[in-house]
Amino acid sequence: MANRQNYTVLIPFPTGGGHWSTVGQELDLLDVEASALHTAGRLELTSELGAVKDTTQAKQAVTEKAE
Repeated sequence: MANRQNYTVLIPFPTGGGHWSTVGQELDLLDVEASALHTAGRLELTSELGAVKDTTQAKQAVTEKAE
């Protein structure tokens, strides 16, 4: 069985039938489905976005402590 992963939309794109995705929407996609959208910068793995957010918050906390 193919593995699906959770992706978060960064830039809206058409999902079919006249509907569009929205920024921040989480989608459960196969790697094959997400590949072109990820390459185009339209979505990112939700787990990676969470890691980047945590790192940014940690850097801000260190900067505030240094001041």
